Formats: sequence, C-alpha cells, structure tokens
Amino acid sequence: MAQADVRQNARFIIIGGGPAGLTAAYELTCRDYASVVLEKNDKVGGIARTEEYKGFYFDMGGHRFFTKSGEVDQIWREVMGDDFLRRPRLSRIYYKRKFFNYPLKPLNALMGLGIWEGMLIGLSYLQWQVFPYKRENSFEEWVTNRFGKRLFRIFFKSYTEKVWGIPTSELRAEWAAQRIKDLDLKAAILSMFVKPKQTIKTLIEEFDYPRRGPGMLWSQMKARLERRGSQVLLNSEIVKILHHGDRVTGVVVKQGGRLEEMQGDNFISSMAIKDFIRALDPPAPQTVLDACEMLNYREFLTVCLVINQPTLFDDNWIYIHEPGVKVGRIQNFKNWSPDMVPDAGMSSLGLEYFCNEGDELWSMADADLVELGKRELEEIGLARAADVVDGCVFRVEKAYPVYDATYQQHIDAIKAYIHKFVNFQTIGRNGLHRYNNQDHAMLTGLYAVRNMLDGETTNLWEINAEQDYHEEVRAEKQPDAEKIINRVFPQIFTKLEPLAFGVATGSVSAATLFLVTLWAFINHLDRSAAFLSLLNQYLPGYEVTFFPGALLGLLYGSVLGFVGGFLLASLRNGIMRLYVSNLLRQAEAVQYEETPSNN
Repeated sequence: MAQADVRQNARFIIIGGGPAGLTAAYELTCRDYASVVLEKNDKVGGIARTEEYKGFYFDMGGHRFFTKSGEVDQIWREVMGDDFLRRPRLSRIYYKRKFFNYPLKPLNALMGLGIWEGMLIGLSYLQWQVFPYKRENSFEEWVTNRFGKRLFRIFFKSYTEKVWGIPTSELRAEWAAQRIKDLDLKAAILSMFVKPKQTIKTLIEEFDYPRRGPGMLWSQMKARLERRGSQVLLNSEIVKILHHGDRVTGVVVKQGGRLEEMQGDNFISSMAIKDFIRALDPPAPQTVLDACEMLNYREFLTVCLVINQPTLFDDNWIYIHEPGVKVGRIQNFKNWSPDMVPDAGMSSLGLEYFCNEGDELWSMADADLVELGKRELEEIGLARAADVVDGCVFRVEKAYPVYDATYQQHIDAIKAYIHKFVNFQTIGRNGLHRYNNQDHAMLTGLYAVRNMLDGETTNLWEINAEQDYHEEVRAEKQPDAEKIINRVFPQIFTKLEPLAFGVATGSVSAATLFLVTLWAFINHLDRSAAFLSLLNQYLPGYEVTFFPGALLGLLYGSVLGFVGGFLLASLRNGIMRLYVSNLLRQAEAVQYEETPSNN
C-alpha cells in the first residue's frame, strides 16, 4: 500500500504503553498519523514506570539514561527538556559483609578479598586458560573460560542465580556475551597505563535522569500524544487478537469489566509474545502454542521503605552478592534525584527481590515483605530497622525474559508463524523476548513504524543483538582487544626488537669475552686465566690465548650472545603482551551488569 493510501485509511492500534509502544506512537505523530495505544496498567511506562506512595517516587528497577542512539537521545531531550538532570553515579557490591567499589578497582578488590584469595583467583584463571571448556553453551562455561572458576563463583554465580532463579549452567552463553563483554573496568585498567584518546561513557561517573524518575518521561510523552490526536487508553487489557489470513484485523479489549472490539489496519504490539500467541483468535497451530508455553520470565518486586534519616549512603544502588539474604539490589532514590523524596529530612530505599509469579516471595503479604526488607537492611548494615517509618510493595511481572537452554528454538518457531502477518510488528523487551534496555525497546518502536510506512525491512529481533556490552559508548568505534593491545603495547612497554637486540647482545658479549681473554693473556693473570679456562667445558677449543682462544671467544660470544639476546627479547615481549592481554581479559570479571541494572 502506498504511503498516501496508508495516511488516508490506516488506523494504527498499538498494544502496550511502555517505552517501545509509546515511541512507536510518537514516531507516528511526527508523521501526522494518529494511533490508539492500549495499556493494561493504570499508568504508562511498562517496566520503566515510576510508582508513587505518599509523595515518594520509586523507580521500578533503576533506569539510568544513556544510549548509543542519537535518535533516542534526541527524543528524550525533546520530551523532558529542563526536567532532565545530570546525576553523579556511585554503586558498590556487597559480598561477604564487605563493600567493593563498582566498577571494581584492583586495589580495593585486593584489599577486600585478600592477597591469598587473589593468588588463588590467578591460579584458577591460568588453569582455565590452559584447560578451558571446549564448547561454551552456558553462562557458567562462558564466564569460567574467561575469568576462571574461582572468580566466577565469587562475583558471578550467587548473584546471577538470585536474579534468574535457574542454575548458571542452564543460563545461555549468549546472554553473558552481551552483558559482560567490553565491561568498563577493562578500559579503566588500560587507562591506568595510558590516557585513552576516546571518551568511554562507562568511565564517566554521571548519567541523565528525569527529576521524578523515568515515569515522568512516559507521562509527558503520553500528554504529547494526546495533544496531537492520539489516544492512550489505560486499564485496557487485551483479551483476543483477531486475525484472518495474513492480516491481524482487530483486538478485543477489556475495560472496567466491559469487552470492546476495536478494528484496525496496522498493529504494533509490545505485549509479551507468549500472551500474544495465547490471545490469537482463531488459535495458532498447536506447535506454536506449545512453543510459547515453554518461554519463561523472571519477575521482581520492590519493597519500598521510607527512612527517618536525611542521608544513608552515597550510592545510587548496591548489588547484594551475599547469598545469606534474599534481597538482590538496593536503590537509594534520593541519590537518583532529590525530587524523588518530598522531605529533605527523609530517605527512601527500594529493595529488589527477584522471584517468579506465584512463588513464595511473590505471594507474600505486603506487610511481611516490608518486615523482611527491614530485617535484611539492618543485617547488611545500611540502616536501622527502627528508623523505617513506612513501607509499601510494588510487583513487576514478566520483568526479564529468561535465556534458558531451549528458549531460542521456541522463539524461532514463534517467529516463523507470526512472520505471515503483513500488517503486524512485535516490539519491545517482552514482545521480542529479548533482554532489551529502554533505549533498545524505543528503537524497535521507531523501526517498526519505518517498516510499515517506508517499506524498510529492519529485523527487529536483531536490535541489540550485537555482542557488545550495552553500557559502553565510545566517541568512535573501538577496535577489538587484540588491536587495542597492538596499539597500546608500545606505549606501555617499549618493544624489544629481537633481531636488533640479539645483534647488540652478541656484539657486547663477543667484545667482552675477547677483551677479557686478551687482558688475562697479556697480563699473565693466572688466577683469572684459571677461572676463564673453565669455559672450555661449555665452549670447545676455548683457552686463555690470543690464538685460537681470544678469537674463539669472539666467535662464541657473538653466536651465544645473539641467540640469548634474541630469545630474551622475544620472551620479554611475550610476557608483557600476555600480561596486558590478561588484564584486558580479567577486567571483564569485575563488573557484572549481567545483572539487570538498567531494565
């Protein structure tokens, strides 16, 4: 259909009022298309929403605003304007009743873990470099091959299993590759030796943030959409997805206990792909239904506590790697933005507990969860339970699509089926069952509209599929680790040229042995001559004479000095290269945003 025909006749229905869906609607309004956005919750933002309780604002997950996309950054600034704050970043890891800088700093980590533990980590690393897993299918295998088993157990295993609820041996390696590769401590260690020529955003200890949390952005975007003629309908749950042939034809929406059918020409959906398949009418083939039932999600809930203290700690958030407590991460919202707290004499914390819908934690009464949070907060030592004056709980369902052992084959079966719908695009974290951050989700919304209106063929499933750590933004494209080593190596350690060094040491050795032999011979230094004569055991024919002794010494010194110098230079260069390479590889272990830090 030509663009002019679409503009005249099309009605766009967007399912989901999170970052992806709202961005798709925003892009449509920029092209003078109105849309209807259907959101099942009572507010927009999806898992990037901000909740409010008695004037306190709570960010569901902690969303720093940074992106590699200039288009996304432009939208943020268009919508937020002066309500976008630049905030200092500070975070730590709590492990074995100690706090570690995050990103980890070598001296801080060594002091915290101890020299002996550091030695064991080094030996473990060497072991797995020599005898690695031959195939890297799981998260555990991927991490162990790069950092060793001991460091994996210290900084990866307990927290990862707390977040995902499955053994690290079942979590797929592709998730590790995306969330751990190119972590910023690598750059930090490199910057200890040479000042980087490029700006690395993860080393900038600041981030942007709306005054009252990310929900402020999405609420303002909702208002803009409505001013431009689009509708954003809250408390609107999708009950059925109607389709015929190769087209989606409409949706059945439940609003306040009433069902309403809405017809449309073009559909964009960020609802969980599992729920989308379940809602299809007529039903999808049984193989597709079976595949969607095999997709898994991880939920979390936030225990929000109001503390009668003006300040508690400087961190924006703290990762809790301690297996003895259930809490996984603690947000200090006043440090995200002072406007999140209505009273300067108070503080507010968000204790995040990762769980599955319907399990013990998810089903626990709010009052019991608040008590659990108070106990664990005091046990960790961040605040006294007696200072907690109020609390509430917010639950976030389907927060994290799980990359388990079989998810990809099930996704492939679903993709093959929904690809037949010519007027439908699925977007967002749950619409694609992909662990996207909000900027990636926004990009899927932008490109979905372009696919529909401009005839582009962007594969939305491939957005955020690059094997790069999602937080690292450089001013220019950076070379890979090997190229970094090749470029930086000469600046850190002057490279010894083996051939030249061999010639130099050969010349010095030859001249030295020749002159010493000749000096001992001319001056009849019997004691020195006796000592030099011992070399005859290793240098056949050598003796303390002018001929053939001194001349043979000249020859032996040249050959052995050259060989020794050549090997010494080569060995030294190899050791230094291995040293720098190991720094780059080990750096990946100390910052684990494998953790869902940005939702």
